[in-house]
Amino acid sequence: MDQLSMFNLGNKKKNTTPTEPVQETEQETPKASQSAQKKLSDTPRIQNAPIMEKIYRTIIAELRAYFQKNNFVTGIIGLSGGIDSSLTLKLAVDAIGSENIIGAILPEIGLTARENIDHAKKLAEFLGVKMYYHPINTLVIDFKLVPWKPSELAQMNSRARIRSVLLYSLANTFNGLVLGTSNKSEILLGYGTKYGDLAADIEVIGSLYKTEVYELARHLKFSDVLLEKPPSAELKIGQTDEEDLGASYKDLDGILMQFEKGRTIEELIERGMTPSLIHKVARRMAVNKHKREMPPVIKTAHSEAL
Repeated sequence: MDQLSMFNLGNKKKNTTPTEPVQETEQETPKASQSAQKKLSDTPRIQNAPIMEKIYRTIIAELRAYFQKNNFVTGIIGLSGGIDSSLTLKLAVDAIGSENIIGAILPEIGLTARENIDHAKKLAEFLGVKMYYHPINTLVIDFKLVPWKPSELAQMNSRARIRSVLLYSLANTFNGLVLGTSNKSEILLGYGTKYGDLAADIEVIGSLYKTEVYELARHLKFSDVLLEKPPSAELKIGQTDEEDLGASYKDLDGILMQFEKGRTIEELIERGMTPSLIHKVARRMAVNKHKREMPPVIKTAHSEAL
């Protein structure tokens, strides 16, 4: 197993103008709030290193087996510079080889932090992965040139769906599978864009809660620079996951894990968890259930007779 101590990301840098020519002028992304910037060192950890090693080896084996079973060789992955896509890339490389992975860095200049672009590029280079860099600015503009005025939510989700279209273009071109980068917390809460970042052929880290993602990344010796960045979908200026969700991943995962064990809202309240947050998590899971399922098929009488 490679020891990713990890690659040297160096000191954090402010956004700088990229060397690639683009029409839009890049703006410096505002700093996240103090609460969002707090380190994730206080997240619940699985202290037993052998357990983390077993999780690592299981994901590697299952991912390799999935590619072999379905007669695919190439994996396509969108690289954001965040911990989820970085860990997914590392796992994919260890499963099927760096020569069989294609990374796509698809920033929106002026919105995506330059730091994240740099981290994504350095990680791909460090792991020996072929990558494509293509800003989505012109496509975002095109999506606004419609007869109606897209809402802010529509524009945010369009960014995620543009990236999905490009990833599947790569997959079709190179006969590959798109590797999802969503974690279990995001999937259960529906914190993702349907047919956007939730679109994938296989979810590599989908069985890991966000706090477990960090723990596995620590086990694999990821750089603190990656581990301590506030997670963000970067679909609007200043956005962070925990501000959107209204709680830390530590608190959210604590509730999600209890729900997974079959405990009820009343039982969690009796255990001393915050009632308002418990109800908020339960509502999110219910409202976004459709994101975790295939679209329903309307049954007709004749289908039962066949």
